[in-house]
Amino acid sequence: MKNFVLGILLVSVLFSCNGSKENKLEKKIDNVNKAPAKDSLLEAEIVSGEEFKNDFDILLPRSYRTYDNLNPASSLTKNWIELYENNGAYYLGKADFEIEKGFDECSGDSLKSIIPKRRTVVFMNYPELKLGKIKSLKIEEDKIWPKEKLSFTFNNEVYTLRAEGKVLSEEKRSTDDDKEEVFKKVEHYKLYLSTANTAEKLLLSEESFDDTFVELLFAGDIDQDGKLDLIFSANRNYEEERVILFLSSKAKNEDVMKKVSEIAVQFDC
Repeated sequence: MKNFVLGILLVSVLFSCNGSKENKLEKKIDNVNKAPAKDSLLEAEIVSGEEFKNDFDILLPRSYRTYDNLNPASSLTKNWIELYENNGAYYLGKADFEIEKGFDECSGDSLKSIIPKRRTVVFMNYPELKLGKIKSLKIEEDKIWPKEKLSFTFNNEVYTLRAEGKVLSEEKRSTDDDKEEVFKKVEHYKLYLSTANTAEKLLLSEESFDDTFVELLFAGDIDQDGKLDLIFSANRNYEEERVILFLSSKAKNEDVMKKVSEIAVQFDC
């Protein structure tokens, strides 16, 4: 009798262990099945955090510091294209400039300055561009503050820039041409672009500015495809000069234009 009871107990224990192993196995399989979702999420985060890569390089008519025996100004050649202004009109031409060498007291290293021979907006390493006069718009307002819109017509197409963000404070300031304007301290800034035929899409965004703001430098047809291109100054602080170029010919899907190049030069001390 005792042997019979012990046998029953032994069988019960074995079934219990098997059930426990099956539960553990089911949990393990569930975890394996859920793993790809976690990997996909991680991959999406990595992709969204990738740094922007220029389609081609741009340079500004200014001074550049040398670091580790490398200087951005050294890459500029006569084969580059420059966008310049003359009597209110804009042109594309072969880069016409001189390089001056100097010394930067702040960095303690050499300095190279690009001295343009014309009123250059930007130099572009994009030799495929067609030279000559290009169609452009006269910019009446170069700043689009939060809750403001700016619309203009180019080749019978209406383009609208709309801004969002938080205004922390505002003050009156004197401009370089001895005029007075209202300057606003802004954070969480977003600038959207739309046309009559396309949905509104985010063009650029900045979390904060240090005594600076986004300004529209140029609006016209750089790539001469009949559609609008834009150039913005988007300095994030007062010791930086940053310019962003958008071209319509590089746009994909339903985008109006694409960010193709950016340059940011620091001159802190």
